[in-house]
Amino acid sequence: MKPFTLSLTDPRADLAMVGGKGMSLAKLARAGLPVPDGFYITTDAYRDFVASNGLQERILKILQAASAATPTALDKASQVIARLFDQASIPPEIASSIRAACDVLTSRAPLPVAVRSSATTEDLPGASFAGQQETYLNIRGAEAVLAAVKKCWASLWTARAIAYRLRQGVAPESMALAVVVQRLIPAEAAGILFTANPVTGDRAQAVINAAWGLGEAVVSGAVTPDTLTVARATGRVLQREIARKEVMTVLTENGTAEQPVPSVLKSKAVLSDEQAAALVRLGAQIEDLYGVPMDIEWTLIGDKFAIVQARPITTLDEAPIEWTPPTPHGVYMRASVVDLMPDPISPLFATLGLPAITAQMYPVGNILTRMKPSIPEDYFTVIHGYAYMNAGFSVRDWLWILFGMLPAYPRMLRMLVPYWRETARPQYQQAVNQMQAQDIEAMTPARLWRSIQATMDAAANYTCALMFATMGASAGSEGLLTRVYEKMTRREGDPPAAALLMGWNNLPIRSEKSLYDLAGFCRERPEIQAHVLQTDSHKLVRELEMDQSPAGVPAQDWQEFRRRFDQHLQQFGHMIFELDFAKPLPRDHPEPMLEAIKMYLEGKGSNPYERQKASEERRIHTALETAARLKGLRRWVFLKALRWAQSLSEVREDALADIGLGYPLLRRMLHTLGSHFVKAGALAESGDIFWLEKSEVEQAVAAVHGNTAPKNMQSLVKQRKAFWQKAKRSVPPPMLPPRKKYLGINTSVWLPESESTQSSLTLKGVPSSPGHVTAPARILHGPEDFDRMRPGDVLVAGTTTPAWTPLFAMASAVVTDIGGPLSHGSIVAREYGIPAVMGVGTATRCIRDGQMITVDGTAGTITPL
Repeated sequence: MKPFTLSLTDPRADLAMVGGKGMSLAKLARAGLPVPDGFYITTDAYRDFVASNGLQERILKILQAASAATPTALDKASQVIARLFDQASIPPEIASSIRAACDVLTSRAPLPVAVRSSATTEDLPGASFAGQQETYLNIRGAEAVLAAVKKCWASLWTARAIAYRLRQGVAPESMALAVVVQRLIPAEAAGILFTANPVTGDRAQAVINAAWGLGEAVVSGAVTPDTLTVARATGRVLQREIARKEVMTVLTENGTAEQPVPSVLKSKAVLSDEQAAALVRLGAQIEDLYGVPMDIEWTLIGDKFAIVQARPITTLDEAPIEWTPPTPHGVYMRASVVDLMPDPISPLFATLGLPAITAQMYPVGNILTRMKPSIPEDYFTVIHGYAYMNAGFSVRDWLWILFGMLPAYPRMLRMLVPYWRETARPQYQQAVNQMQAQDIEAMTPARLWRSIQATMDAAANYTCALMFATMGASAGSEGLLTRVYEKMTRREGDPPAAALLMGWNNLPIRSEKSLYDLAGFCRERPEIQAHVLQTDSHKLVRELEMDQSPAGVPAQDWQEFRRRFDQHLQQFGHMIFELDFAKPLPRDHPEPMLEAIKMYLEGKGSNPYERQKASEERRIHTALETAARLKGLRRWVFLKALRWAQSLSEVREDALADIGLGYPLLRRMLHTLGSHFVKAGALAESGDIFWLEKSEVEQAVAAVHGNTAPKNMQSLVKQRKAFWQKAKRSVPPPMLPPRKKYLGINTSVWLPESESTQSSLTLKGVPSSPGHVTAPARILHGPEDFDRMRPGDVLVAGTTTPAWTPLFAMASAVVTDIGGPLSHGSIVAREYGIPAVMGVGTATRCIRDGQMITVDGTAGTITPL
């Protein structure tokens, strides 16, 4: 007979029977650790419930149309499945078993219970599926338990849980859910214990989050908890951050509620030093039991701790990365064009792309200064996978700066924009056009490799022109204009200086207008509008690639939509998300563009035509009004600074957007060369070529050219992908060695904040666009996450580039890890009139997705709530 319920210590309580959370509790209970009394409802009960109500086939059929990239489709699928569960009945034998277990539990202690989901893919080492299903608290009586159990079973199919499993590649037919029913501890305090420091990876430290009341307020992010860092060996509290705890979760007559924390407790420490040491000792026992660092949920009543959950810390590195400068005299910074590389870069870009950019600085610098530049050989270098710029100049370098670059600066300023318009961009476009005219697929590997290097050189030359002509000069010109305007001309009530540099009809804005026009085209054709809104974006992409029109959509209208969308991709699909050519382009994954069209069709987002026109009129009006009230020298200085700053700001976003002109061709050629390596057995797939170094590609090309088998590099690629993941979890210091000032300049103005300067209570960054907003955070690592953005969310990312611009129409604020007042995110945020804080350094790691945060773009702070 199948067991539908089991006691906490039952030896049969394994992963398949009671899920990840249940298996963990069983291990703790059998070891004699303080776990609240309770029982399990097994996965057999779930499967029999599903089978007896004929739900499995219906669930799988509903999920066929679901995609992680289309939240609306997931929401609809989840709602339909929830109704199926609500209408289904629990078989009598299962209900009887649950009632009997409830009677036994309440006979030992007539207290309310917590009913928690426990999935078979939850709380496992290497993948944290925790929190994907539901928990119900303060449940009283067997009938209420039965109702809560059915809700837990249905929560296996929430939109969030479905999307998470789709991204992790978990087959829906393999899913089953157990339920844990336990006595609910009426906790006075609760929180989370990490038996290793989850931020630094230090195994000698434990970190405790603690708040008043039940633990749900901490886990959900409703309250900012106290944070204690404790030395594991001695139990000594190394650091204590006392938060102002505004709310607490408490038991009510029919459930739980959040209520204000009593005034005397708001700023009082939740745990004493002795309690913290006792909790860390308990955590050490649990870590010894599991053999790995653990994430432990605890409660406290009186002086007794109870453990309600424990799972491995899945994001902890084997050992923290040690950040040391590669050379003793170098000064390495995450600044300038490095802002376009927030993630660790691919090995091929590190050994082909960055050296090409460094090499092209010489001819570009020679043209602009009429003197051969002198820069460090490792001007761009890679440290633990991250790109850095070396500003540790030698005597020779300083001589070039002082006697070559600075004297040439006035002439450079006059020729920067003409050079970009008349030389740099046309030459780049011409090189790309000439290469595109050739038959890429017919090229030999050797010729392909030569063409790849030539295209990379053209892209690198353009990037160097961008660095000289717009990025540095633009920063200087805006800084000068701001100083002149604020000190000499601005009156109370006048707009900020940024208003003088906004409203240009640049490439990112034209891209947004194009999507808005595509939405307008669909809106005028009801059949297309309905189809676009109702169809998963991945499916839409496939349909747009086929000649056949979807059912119910007029063929002529659909073909015209296809033509217009393809035209949009050709015109704007090259705008990069990151400088690394290994990262996909908008044209590779156009689903986010279709999501933007859907947003406009649903009446969300602002009209880009109206917004750009309003900004343009404000710019012109502010400039004319300011100049009209000035005379003499003050007027001359203002107009001089204005013309210089406006000439650069007008083209800056265009110049940045066109870095990727050659990237579609470059990526196509690299994939084609990778296919040759796949055929030769060197790689598993064409895209693995990005994980090779330049010398390894050259060796493989030589082997194929000589009709010999290249070295099998598949295991090497796997190792490098694993290292990339480890590096991605680390926080690169903004400067090596760390300095608060360099050349007399405060580095915090143009470098991200370092991890050591941040607090768990308030994150600091560079104030980049004024305003104050409280809203949910949406952590976006790249285009694969764009579909999760909702109107009103705070956009939190490593960085943003012109390809991210459509998301700003939905954002209430913007926060990035790197960047400053002149980065893309700052400029666009000011155009949209939303707060922005750049250069936070750790935003994507310290802020939880969906967490309520307050962004103060004036002060440059982010406060998690």
